[in-house]
Amino acid sequence: MLLENRRRMETLFSVAFIFCSAFTAGVQGDSLTILQAPGYVSFQKGDWPISGEKIPDMVALTMGFSVQEDLSWPGLRAGQLFQRPRANMLVVVRGVDSLALPQNVASYPLENPVPFTLDSVAETVHSLFAEDTPVVLQLAPSEERLYMLGKANAVFEDLPVTLQQIRSRLSQDGSVLASLPLNSLNRNAEADLLFLSEVQVLHDITALLQRHRHLAQDHSPDLYSLELSGLEELGRRYGQDSQQYRDATAILANVLQKFGEDVFGLYGGSAVVEVVTVKSFEAPLTRKSRSILESKQISNPGSPYNLAYKYNFNYAVIFNIVLWLMIILALAVIVISYNLWNMDPGYDSIIYRMTNQKIRLD
Repeated sequence: MLLENRRRMETLFSVAFIFCSAFTAGVQGDSLTILQAPGYVSFQKGDWPISGEKIPDMVALTMGFSVQEDLSWPGLRAGQLFQRPRANMLVVVRGVDSLALPQNVASYPLENPVPFTLDSVAETVHSLFAEDTPVVLQLAPSEERLYMLGKANAVFEDLPVTLQQIRSRLSQDGSVLASLPLNSLNRNAEADLLFLSEVQVLHDITALLQRHRHLAQDHSPDLYSLELSGLEELGRRYGQDSQQYRDATAILANVLQKFGEDVFGLYGGSAVVEVVTVKSFEAPLTRKSRSILESKQISNPGSPYNLAYKYNFNYAVIFNIVLWLMIILALAVIVISYNLWNMDPGYDSIIYRMTNQKIRLD
């Protein structure tokens, strides 16, 4: 009897443990992690979930741009009006719901992980700062998808794009294979090579930014969007409980931590670095195909040469000066007109007073 009761209790504890483990895994889920952010971009720590389709609006607001619909998300507070970051780096990691990134500003659960792109933010940057030619880079190595605008065409012209170019880069000098602890990863396996290629792309981007430090000194904001799916391929190939998957997860977490610190330092502490980890997207991503190094022109009906609209970086300052000056002048005109209307010429005006005395003397 006692043995049967003990077995029942053990069974109940086992079921409760499995339920709690599943519940905890469901709570963790996909996540949005803010790796780096300047002090004037205020992210509040908390467990406020954000929808995947709202990520582009969040990126636009951090860069000081307006969005069509208000973002009712308490994780981001309104920042300073005349001080905005000079760069935003968004890294999407597919195949894992969370990474061990202890040195972060804040982390939030991601709900409704639908595919998203930063095309709207890229078009806003290009339309407002076309004269300053900002850097806009969107890259997905596994899909060989590349989209560059502005100065990115000159800065990242040597960046390997296709998988064949990246794999040949791994065999050259300065490859990450010489510094990474591969452990159980095999540099000759297809899935392992894809993951290592993405790590090499992150290393090459920071190397090119260090070579072109002048990018962080201009007034135009830069936008970077990277999508990594090497972990997803490793999970399919070996399973998520395999040693290869665990080693790759630890490597990517360390690489992303250092990558965020390097980008943040290159821009003088004026950059926002976000990492989105998603197990799998709920719907396939459909994109409009573009050619590599394509530069979209913004039509200007007032110009016969199809030039972009000219934008001055001091537009907000000038607008506020003109606005408040007009308000002050309007109030001054109203006050003066009111006093003139209610003025008594015989007592309030020295001209009429002297004229009245002269008439009396005559």
